[in-house]
Amino acid sequence: MAGPDSKAEKKSPIPDGTGGSSAPVEKIGTFASLRIHNFRLLLIGTTLSNAAQWIQQVTLSWLVYNLTGSGTILGTINMVRSVASLAMIPMAGLLIDRLNRRNLLLIVNGWLFTITFTLGLMLLFGYSNILYLFIFSFLGGIAQTIDMALRQVLVFDLVRRSLTPNAVALVQTGWSLMRSFGPGIGGLLILWLGPGGNFLIQAGAYALIAVTIMQITFPARKLGAVQRSSLDNIREGIRYVMKERTTRAFMMLGLVLPLLIIPIFAILPPIYAVKVFGDESGKVLGFLMASVGLGGIAGGVVTASLGNLERRGLLQIASLFLLSLSLIGFAFSTTLLVALPLLALGGFFEMIFLTTNQTLLQLSIPDHLRGRVTSVVNLNMALMPLGGLIAGIGSDLLGGPKMITIILAGIAAIIPFLVLLCSPTVRNYRLSKAIAPDPTSTPSLTIEVR
Repeated sequence: MAGPDSKAEKKSPIPDGTGGSSAPVEKIGTFASLRIHNFRLLLIGTTLSNAAQWIQQVTLSWLVYNLTGSGTILGTINMVRSVASLAMIPMAGLLIDRLNRRNLLLIVNGWLFTITFTLGLMLLFGYSNILYLFIFSFLGGIAQTIDMALRQVLVFDLVRRSLTPNAVALVQTGWSLMRSFGPGIGGLLILWLGPGGNFLIQAGAYALIAVTIMQITFPARKLGAVQRSSLDNIREGIRYVMKERTTRAFMMLGLVLPLLIIPIFAILPPIYAVKVFGDESGKVLGFLMASVGLGGIAGGVVTASLGNLERRGLLQIASLFLLSLSLIGFAFSTTLLVALPLLALGGFFEMIFLTTNQTLLQLSIPDHLRGRVTSVVNLNMALMPLGGLIAGIGSDLLGGPKMITIILAGIAAIIPFLVLLCSPTVRNYRLSKAIAPDPTSTPSLTIEVR
């Protein structure tokens, strides 16, 4: 009997560049992956997790800036999260490849629930010392490092290879949906319940996530990491990234987002809201963050609808350049009427770039190494707080957020031209190459995971 993801779809050949054609591929609709029950559950849980994180981001940023008035401290608290992530990344991949993934996901989710619930209670009882926020960021960084890598890997566990570009795009669309509505919800919760009540709502989201985890049927999977030492397995993931040119090229290109782009979206909006648009209530901050999210939703839907578009390497290059131009335009804007559409445009191109980059990275990794290599690849996102620190210090030193935005986005705009000229690996990359079955992924041990 056909499974939930096996409905007949039209297929068409992809030219192989030699006058013939490669194996036929599916014509994939925008929401094709949603036919898979387990993926739907994963998407719901991941979207709830994203909601909690975006509400937390705006609440924590507002709380830190309200307590200190310093962009530098705002950047530093994110640097603390980065230190925790960098320390955890090598072990995260090994845990993902070795342990029962349902149990690991439940443990991580329970850890996030505990620290978020505890901070919420502390804030409600008046314990709003900045030191507690630093501790929370450090502990949260440890858990979120595992959670982020694990959820990326699970997409490839639950969805067949030909559907993974669509599935990743839908996951990222959910992320953008929450980036759009999460900050606005966070701002309203600050007004209604205060920061403490806000963190308790986030803890409630983690409780709901546990329900979705328990309903997912995890497939049998193969473990290639069991019979070696922990150090050997960690080294194997690092060696793979160093050896494989395609994985390495996309990983290096992915560094642009956490170091140069995401800090503009995540760190500078509270400063723009106060210093540029003269608002201290949190209302303008919600509008700024929501506009980025709305653009990202549109970008995610467009990416999910691309089907078998071949030239994904060129798509990354073009979307990064247009993203950078949008942010430069935003930095020059002086009214919300101009700023919000430019931020939305930035979110649109960011989502196309991020989804394409993440998909091609994951498709370049063999299944038996996926956890370990994904954790190495996620060093990109662990560097985001470093970019945030640069953005925060730059805003303080340069008299506001505009000039540092122009500098960061200007550097990001130059990089696509360099990649176009110097990297045939990215320039010539085609989707048919990415979704071809990996002949090297043949680990010896199979266990049943439920």
